[in-house]
Amino acid sequence: MLEKIPGVLGEALSGLKAGLEKTTSRADFPDVPETVTLSSPAFADGANLPARFTADGAGVSPPLAWSGLPAGTAALVLLVEDAGSPTPRPLVHLIAWSVPPEPAGLPEGALPGPGHAGTVEAVGRNSFLRAEWLPPDPPTGHGPHPYLFQIYALRQPLALAEAPGRGALIEAMRGQVLAKGILTGVYHRP
Repeated sequence: MLEKIPGVLGEALSGLKAGLEKTTSRADFPDVPETVTLSSPAFADGANLPARFTADGAGVSPPLAWSGLPAGTAALVLLVEDAGSPTPRPLVHLIAWSVPPEPAGLPEGALPGPGHAGTVEAVGRNSFLRAEWLPPDPPTGHGPHPYLFQIYALRQPLALAEAPGRGALIEAMRGQVLAKGILTGVYHRP
């Protein structure tokens, strides 16, 4: 959808970015220890996100793996935000709010998305109000966008209504987060 925005408009908006300081891990849970390792066999931390996982490709969710969960972890939350979006707050690309700690990962396409059913059921609403993986789709010419894949280890599973949004998720997580981990994938359209 955003690939249709003219490049000149993307370039004009290039100075407008939500910012890393507004992501959930920094703004809402800055004191939670970052001791969980989140990784992907598809891309390294800080490297380019392959187009396959974006709106320019198949749009499936990337495979993820985690390790270093603290003792007492009962459930995980996976939250993906675009800190480079030209919006006041980071754009939410995914909320998966009741991920079991084992097995220690998700295969490619496990998260439901456009045209993909996925296998994960407890999925909240992204910024487009859809309970699914929102494939990265930055404006042409806007510059690199850092997509933060954030994982949170929780003391207990969250009691949430179906398809919570970011605000409801953060409120439910308060006092429950034991540790976190972050994996960043970068994507842009020149």
